[in-house]
Amino acid sequence: MFNIINLLENLRRPKILVRAARLGLSDYDRETDLARITRTSKTCSPAAIVDRLLSQEQNLEAARKTGDASYSVQRHIRVLTAVLAEAKLALKRNVKIA
Repeated sequence: MFNIINLLENLRRPKILVRAARLGLSDYDRETDLARITRTSKTCSPAAIVDRLLSQEQNLEAARKTGDASYSVQRHIRVLTAVLAEAKLALKRNVKIA
């Protein structure tokens, strides 16, 4: 199992993308945003949610790097914001991410 802090520290993304995601934290609403982003129930464990979000984020990062026409920077920021918010919640609850 990985520690969430180590997982996020090893996530290498453009600074402007990370800054935008951090700015989005103040507007993040778990009730609405999480359901829209993951298309799943918010009753999942924080570990499962972070895992699903990281999977989506990795797909977006791959699309960004390859210049895929379907890439959406707005979606990437929303997903990164959710990753940060859910990781913060998991840290607060002392949950480990696999």
